[in-house]
Amino acid sequence: MAHISSGNGFKFDRPASPGVVRPKGIVGKEEALRMEVDALNKIKREKRHTLPATAPSVNPLPNPSVQTSTSRQEKDLIVFSESETQKKEQKDKFEDIDLEKLTKEELEKLLLDDSFCVSQMTRPSSLLGCNLSASYPGGHAFSPSSFHWTPTPTHAQTPIFPSAPFPKPPCSFQNGFSPALSTFISLPAQPTSFLSFTPIQPPAALVYPQPAITPEMAKLFDKIASTSEYLKNGRSSSMETELGSVKSLEPMPQPSEPPSISRFEWLDLDPLNKRKEVEVEEAPTVSSGPFVEESGTAKDPWDAVLLDEPEVVGNGSPSAQVKSKVTLATQPRRASTGAAVTRSQSLNIPATSTDHRSTNVLSKYSILEEKEVQNLEVVAFCEDISKLRSKFPHDDLATNPGYVLSPVITQRDAGGDNGGSVKVSIEISDSQQPVTFTCDVSSPVDLLIMQALCWVHDDLNQVDLSSYVLKVCGQEEVLQNKHSLGSHEYVQNCRKWETEIKLQLLFLSTMRRDLARTAEDDISPIVLEKYLGLVERPFKESVTREGLAEYLEGYHKQVNLCLQNESTQYKTVDNVVQSVKNLCCALDEVETPAISDAIKKLKRSVNLPRTRSPEVTSTRSANGYASPVEESLTGLTDAVYELAKLYLRSFCPTTPGCTMEEFMEDRRDSKEASGSTEHLQFTLFAVHGIPATWVSSFEKYYLMCALTHNNRNLFKPVQSKKVGTYKSFFYHIKWDELINFPISVALLPLEAMLSLSLYGVLNQNANNSPDSNKQRKGPELLGKVSMPLFDFRRVLSRGSKLLSLWTSPQVLQPGAAGKGKNPSERIILQVLLFVQEMMILSDKQLLWDQRYYCRDYQHSLPKILASAPSWDWGSMGEIHSLLHHWPPLSPVSALELLDSKFADTEVRKVAVSWIESSSDDELADYLPQLVQAVKFECHLNNALVIFLLSRALGNVNIAHYLYWLLRDAVQDPAFGQRYDRILGVLLCLCGTGLRTELEKQTRLVQLLGALAEKVRQASSSTRQVVLLEGLERVQSFFQKNSCRLPITPSLVGKELNIKACSFFNSNAVPLKIALVNADPLGDEINVMFKVGEDLRQDMLALQMIRIMDRIWLQEGLDLRIVNFKCISTGKDKGMVELVPSSETLRKIQVENGVTGSFKDKPLAEWLRKYNPAEDEYEKASENFIYTCAGCCVATYILGICDRHNDNIMLRSTGHMFHIDFGKFLGHAQMIGSFKRDRAPFVLTSDMAYVINGGERPTSRFQLFVDLCSQAYNLIRKHSNLFLNLLSLMTQSGLPELTGVQDLKYVYDALQPQTTDAEATIFFTRLIESSLGSVATKFNFFIHNLAQLRFSGLPSNDEPILSFAPRTYTMKQDGRIRDASVFSFQKRYNPDKHYTYVIRILREGQNEPQFVFRTFDEFQELHNKLTILFPLWKLPGFPSKMVLGRTHIKDVASKRKVELSSYVHNLMRSSTEVTQCDIIYTFFHPIARDDKTEGVEGLSKTPDMPPVSPTTGRVEGEVKLSVSYRNSTLFIMVMHIKDLISNDGADPNPYVKTYLLPDPHKTSKRKTKIARKTRNPTFNEMLVYSGYSKETLKQRELQLSVLSAESLRENCYLGGITLSLKDFDLSRETVKWYKLTTVPYF
Repeated sequence: MAHISSGNGFKFDRPASPGVVRPKGIVGKEEALRMEVDALNKIKREKRHTLPATAPSVNPLPNPSVQTSTSRQEKDLIVFSESETQKKEQKDKFEDIDLEKLTKEELEKLLLDDSFCVSQMTRPSSLLGCNLSASYPGGHAFSPSSFHWTPTPTHAQTPIFPSAPFPKPPCSFQNGFSPALSTFISLPAQPTSFLSFTPIQPPAALVYPQPAITPEMAKLFDKIASTSEYLKNGRSSSMETELGSVKSLEPMPQPSEPPSISRFEWLDLDPLNKRKEVEVEEAPTVSSGPFVEESGTAKDPWDAVLLDEPEVVGNGSPSAQVKSKVTLATQPRRASTGAAVTRSQSLNIPATSTDHRSTNVLSKYSILEEKEVQNLEVVAFCEDISKLRSKFPHDDLATNPGYVLSPVITQRDAGGDNGGSVKVSIEISDSQQPVTFTCDVSSPVDLLIMQALCWVHDDLNQVDLSSYVLKVCGQEEVLQNKHSLGSHEYVQNCRKWETEIKLQLLFLSTMRRDLARTAEDDISPIVLEKYLGLVERPFKESVTREGLAEYLEGYHKQVNLCLQNESTQYKTVDNVVQSVKNLCCALDEVETPAISDAIKKLKRSVNLPRTRSPEVTSTRSANGYASPVEESLTGLTDAVYELAKLYLRSFCPTTPGCTMEEFMEDRRDSKEASGSTEHLQFTLFAVHGIPATWVSSFEKYYLMCALTHNNRNLFKPVQSKKVGTYKSFFYHIKWDELINFPISVALLPLEAMLSLSLYGVLNQNANNSPDSNKQRKGPELLGKVSMPLFDFRRVLSRGSKLLSLWTSPQVLQPGAAGKGKNPSERIILQVLLFVQEMMILSDKQLLWDQRYYCRDYQHSLPKILASAPSWDWGSMGEIHSLLHHWPPLSPVSALELLDSKFADTEVRKVAVSWIESSSDDELADYLPQLVQAVKFECHLNNALVIFLLSRALGNVNIAHYLYWLLRDAVQDPAFGQRYDRILGVLLCLCGTGLRTELEKQTRLVQLLGALAEKVRQASSSTRQVVLLEGLERVQSFFQKNSCRLPITPSLVGKELNIKACSFFNSNAVPLKIALVNADPLGDEINVMFKVGEDLRQDMLALQMIRIMDRIWLQEGLDLRIVNFKCISTGKDKGMVELVPSSETLRKIQVENGVTGSFKDKPLAEWLRKYNPAEDEYEKASENFIYTCAGCCVATYILGICDRHNDNIMLRSTGHMFHIDFGKFLGHAQMIGSFKRDRAPFVLTSDMAYVINGGERPTSRFQLFVDLCSQAYNLIRKHSNLFLNLLSLMTQSGLPELTGVQDLKYVYDALQPQTTDAEATIFFTRLIESSLGSVATKFNFFIHNLAQLRFSGLPSNDEPILSFAPRTYTMKQDGRIRDASVFSFQKRYNPDKHYTYVIRILREGQNEPQFVFRTFDEFQELHNKLTILFPLWKLPGFPSKMVLGRTHIKDVASKRKVELSSYVHNLMRSSTEVTQCDIIYTFFHPIARDDKTEGVEGLSKTPDMPPVSPTTGRVEGEVKLSVSYRNSTLFIMVMHIKDLISNDGADPNPYVKTYLLPDPHKTSKRKTKIARKTRNPTFNEMLVYSGYSKETLKQRELQLSVLSAESLRENCYLGGITLSLKDFDLSRETVKWYKLTTVPYF
């Protein structure tokens, strides 16, 4: 075994051959001393040209127990205390030379003597292996503790201090002893710590502790410093080394003045003897060794180097002290040599570091914080944010109230009822009972405060009304004093639900202002990353500046080792290369061309022949380098630092405190782009960090390069060449290709974007291709990225750029070959942009006025700008002139200018200035779209972002919702980094109070999300147990603090009501969370938390419905829409507000059995149950009519699909609303090829029953139709608004809103090109189609069956036939002996139909029973028998198809015979059929069978003459719309009500019109026939074309209402004659006209 001394008196045995080091016990003291003396004698005898390898330790170990405290058995370790013998031996060596008597000349002679190292002066053993330069980054502090060493068995050990025959580097003394060691040769040559290994556990380097310097040594060094030889050579040589080669290889800032070097500083042995400012600096740290922390004043000047040190690993990677400073992915990266190298392996750092140490490292590498590595755009953005914050001081109560303001919704007539009165209850602290009074909803809040104060104050003149506020009971929100009471959303909801308005009067100083910003918040620095710890981001920063400094430390250590000894450079170069590879791996596997070239040059330089002549080695080469290796390392170091700066600029946060003043550059070398004729060109270099599956799955790759502006191509896209994958350190795709666009830079718009798309050509022979469809041969899109050509300073981008590609999740899926790529790791595209710097100057040409013919149509501005022929520099003057002279657009119209088709910065800036006129509450309605519009901005610092942040500063609601929207947007693969920075700024601005609340909400969401996922994954039998266990953990969160809810900041929960919490039995298994209100005056808070479903689509649908409701209210139409809150709190999870006192239609319908969806009365009966009084029921029915109309219009326009009866809810007050908007914009739910949603919207017969108030159509249905038509036309007037809002969301990642085809659905639904009358007709036909659709009821029925697994099978008392109230059995009713069809009768309730009388005889009964059944009821019986008895042969059922009219006597007579035969054969079937429950239920008497009118109330014979107009009685009214345009008269017949007929039957009315005089009856027009109704709705247009106004004024319109009869002449029901000269044909006239008995034409 070869023995190696550590220089501290400890020896280590090293095996001669590679292998596992065997454990060795602790050696005894005497044994160790003997071994040491033997080793010294052997070395002296052999006269080796090296210093003694062993020496006793300078300092003893004070604690003997340390010798046995080691737990690392695999390491050789000798632990012993220093003996007196060692001390004496050490002293004897120095006594050979009397330093006091030694002259300078004698000392110089000794130093110049080659044999000095051995024969004359023995170097103190404490200096063995030490670094004599404290500035060396790998310097180690001496530790008196036991020394741990992991041997490196691959290479043979070389002498510690080599002299001849090895080539010597340039030095001061001829014997090779250089006191002022260079930074790169300060450590002794030692074996490399890098081996050819699989980096599972990086081997540790051999570490030598820093020596303790004795006073005798200090005297010696002082003597050396004063010699003439040192003054002549040493200082200049050492300084040249430090300031020359060192500067090129390490970032050492140039001092402003020459540093004063003390007499000991050239040896760097006295770290405490520096200048005063050095004491403040942190000691430099190395990545592979311990570091020295400066301590307090030491008694001895050398005590500072006696600090303890931890064990280190010397593999060129950062020290194990800073893992907490670096966030790393743990997914394996692609291997370059053998096994996979993971980022966590290449940065092997335990989490034991401190900020103090990181600052030590970073302070040394100040270049990592200089302006060259900062993102200028982010620095400028932070500066502007600081200026913005200064405009909102914390002591301004108007912009910093510290509480939530109740939202205000403007509407016409304060709610649509001309300012009605409401009852208000106000809690006052000085009053035991609340003050209750009635006031007008139009009253300002100030007036209410005054009225309330009258109860507690006698003299209001002594009271400051502005110091009081009205808080909403149960919510942490305050009414706005300057607004009317009825304009607040809370008051409108109370009126909607008919609940009491409860308020609390508070003094402003006692109001809870915990969300207010403080003085400290106003001066806190803007640090983007500071508060983003809880934010889930798709990309994690791989390395920070501190972490990168650690990597550079490791790199420089390996460079030092390499330069120290040329004889081992062929080995140590590999370590340098490995350290560079580790650094590149940490930087997302980016390997620049400069690094690749430098690595190749370095490897070549090692193999060059060396000259051993002293003359050659003592002088530097012509280029200033001592050797080719040093020159290559210098180039490699430059390349490494360029990569570090490039990566930091691209992906890392800026250094706090940077200002734009540091970046004011002299642009004298720039030229204006407008005068340039150069073409646009750039170099594609490579794509780095590609997944391993790409290598085997794709054969070739290419890039499509496009120039875009306003979301359109400026030029035909250019395709790069197709290349394969290359490998140096890592796999990458390399082009190194110049791309040229034949377009002049002068023609480029300022906001032009360079879009790059990466495509892969599949390897057809690969078995692990991610595309399983082998027929697919086309290229596959792998990723995209875009960047602006001009930066935020209007300067053309240039230089090398790193762009992060965003890819779809499918592209990253693992293949058969191995693991896929972690989505949190980047795929980076490197490009080199335009060498010549150019800048676009501001418009210099004079803007000249011109006439704009379209200014009167101000909303046409977006269309005009979109049609601009060019957006190049020369055209901008005219475009901006048009923009600035245009009348201001409304905020909602200006939204269109923020779409992707308007990229111009000035256009977007003006649009934002117009949007600024909107109130905070109006802005909240469009906040999601404004957040998405940030994507279409060219740069981070823009007017839109500043506007959003300014509103967030002044309003808690805006800040709250903006936070959650930004958290969601951070997940965007393409723009996540931009949103991440904006979110960081928002958290810096919002203040400590609000930031704390948001952090609590985030924590609550994480707890609920984890619980909901566990409940969803649990089996149905264990879900309740899992839920209760998880709720206890959530309850512990509330025990520490209360928390506002994400759905609204005004709701505060203080604890869970665990007993009321549960889960819903649906696919997602959402949780019902019940919270105790923190306000004792408030009700319990109920919300639903859902995971596994993307709630962003629900948010968008509810937002559109809420905006529709706002529009209707502003136009005076209150449809009483139920608006509930929903917010997405992360990927596939979110929170939804639960509407109290509501049930799904399915639950209501199945109360009448599984077939309840086929019945007409369930909804009406349910409302009657909760509203037993007649006036209550009428109010509930009215609410149902209005809300149903709103739901029909909203769901049709938005194309809401998957509308089954579990997605529609009804409140006990009659308000109907829809939930669960997973399918919209016409993306219907499919069952195979069957489209589940067949009707335009949901309108079923049970809904019509509630609307009509019964089975027969009434005028209430006409009200419903009018409400639908009015609501539809009001939304159509705002078609552009909804199209713009949806267009802004097309890039939000919603799967069903991706492009123009989805917007086209909404456009077609809105019918923007039609008139209101035509739209009314159109929607009326939709109502008829929906009401007549059987598919909706069938869909409900199927859903009822599907839900049986949750609700159980129907019980025996539930009906199995739709017309029967319950199920009956043979045992209950008695066995039927005989049944036959006796006769048939004509009925008119609700429509004309025939019913068949069945005669039934039962055992034990002498008198027969008669029951009445319709043909449809017979058919229902037969259908269900077929289902129940599929194997039994049942009698054939007569066909329902009839030629001609169905409900006539001949058809009924024929069917009587067929049904009689059917019943006869049925009763003679097998006993299983004849005695089943469904047979006895069918024949059981029901309520209508007991009425006498069923037998005697036969209809009169129709064989009666036509009624004469002169003798018949006429009643009723008709509603008409008369308009004229384009020489055409339009007569729309809308409704007729209260018709009567002389025979008492319901007529079949239709309308016929003539323009009189008309002798030839050419002007005859008529409507369709409405069947069997006294209140028909037509909404049909009768058109007369080619008539001038003058001609029409001479005409009369005759309108007749008739009833269509098949077997007799049509019956006249009434008519009117209108003189057209009495109409103002320039406008539409809508009016009801009473029918009279005018002469029938």
